[in-house]
Amino acid sequence: MASAANQFASNFNLSQFGKATDLKKRLWFTFLALIVFRLLSFVPLPGIDPRTMGALFAQTHGGVLDFFNTFSGGSLSRMSLIALGLMPYITASIVVQLSTSLSPHLEALKKEGESGRKKLNQYTRYGTVLLTAIQGYFIAVGLENWKTPAGLSAVVDPGLLFRISCVISLIGGTMFLMWLGEQITSRGVGNGTSLIIMAGIVSQLPVIILNTLERTRSGAVNPALIIAVIAVVAALVLFICFMERAQRRVLIQYPKRQSANGMMQADKSHLPLKLNTANVIPPIFASSVLLMPLTITQFAGQRVTAGGRWSNILITLNQYLAHGTWLYMLLYGLGIVFFSFFYTAIVFNPEETADNLKKYGGFIPGIRPGKATADYLDYLLTRITVIGAAYLTCICLVPEFMASELGMTSFAIGGTSLLIVVNVTIDTVTQIQSHLIAHQYGDLIRKSKLRGKSIRRRQRLK
Repeated sequence: MASAANQFASNFNLSQFGKATDLKKRLWFTFLALIVFRLLSFVPLPGIDPRTMGALFAQTHGGVLDFFNTFSGGSLSRMSLIALGLMPYITASIVVQLSTSLSPHLEALKKEGESGRKKLNQYTRYGTVLLTAIQGYFIAVGLENWKTPAGLSAVVDPGLLFRISCVISLIGGTMFLMWLGEQITSRGVGNGTSLIIMAGIVSQLPVIILNTLERTRSGAVNPALIIAVIAVVAALVLFICFMERAQRRVLIQYPKRQSANGMMQADKSHLPLKLNTANVIPPIFASSVLLMPLTITQFAGQRVTAGGRWSNILITLNQYLAHGTWLYMLLYGLGIVFFSFFYTAIVFNPEETADNLKKYGGFIPGIRPGKATADYLDYLLTRITVIGAAYLTCICLVPEFMASELGMTSFAIGGTSLLIVVNVTIDTVTQIQSHLIAHQYGDLIRKSKLRGKSIRRRQRLK
């Protein structure tokens, strides 16, 4: 079965695309919204010296700040109004989603349909404001205490007023991005939140390419090595496209029903189980947990000196959990596997799926409805998740291994970034194809109506 991207490429027609006025309006709206996002990433917080901030951020290279800076499109390194990006919103969404499996009240809201979904979205927004306020306050305090070796601070006038303005500005920036993402989803093409994150990641590619070309020109990197790395990245992208569309289709059969012509007919359907049910959540969680000690050490800066008990612990963690070490690779892989199984168990409930099938009369051939169906789905999902976890581990560890072994940190493209870019691209292309198909059907319906009117007019004249 051809993928959506292949179908889109085979059916694409420039003249047909030019006639789809609604699609063009949606694309223009999406493009302009992403431009607004990029412009906001260059607006610094009030009371911040951008030059000193750049020098300070260069000291934390390799920590979790680099990881979040990629998703914010470089906004964190410039400490702009949208420095936190959409990470508080994503974290709040994940927390609310996990809570639906732990809280009976939230689980009941989830089953209420559209009204319950709006209520859960409201809780997510409240959680976003709370998380942004907490993170913004700690960022403000950290910026006041964060100084260069020369004693310079990025905060022009430290104090309570700076902390309040910093928290308010960050809350406003994050909430505006959340609103912008919702507008893209409703008025544009694709998922707004995912497109904003992808735009932040893609915006860092020119910097990576320029740094790599500069190192190649100076002789620090062999040009043949660059070609090999590009080939590996292209192979990883193809592998991601294949695995993200891979499914285990479970046959679902429904009882025989009488059709319009009196024949008894049995309905069949399929329950698709994705190989990667957890999507990009496991790499994000595993990276955040592993890189946090390294970032704490780097934030401490010159105050972490050998001699003290806690200082020695932080320095040891910094050495063993650095990028490229065998311990980092091992813990990173184990973390991805753990969160793959954990998050899959949260988002897919075999018992609930079995109950829904039983309610509508559906069953899996050869499997009894009820508990036996739930056990069978759990059996399938566990084995599918093994493949999905191995796939995520491979995608995320190969770029890390290449960056550490080849000494090409400037060209390092994280596996999580590749996953996000490829997934969002596939979803966006699928939506564009859906709009084009809807436009084609609309033209056919209009033509059929006009043809019917002309036939009736001729019959009257006769």
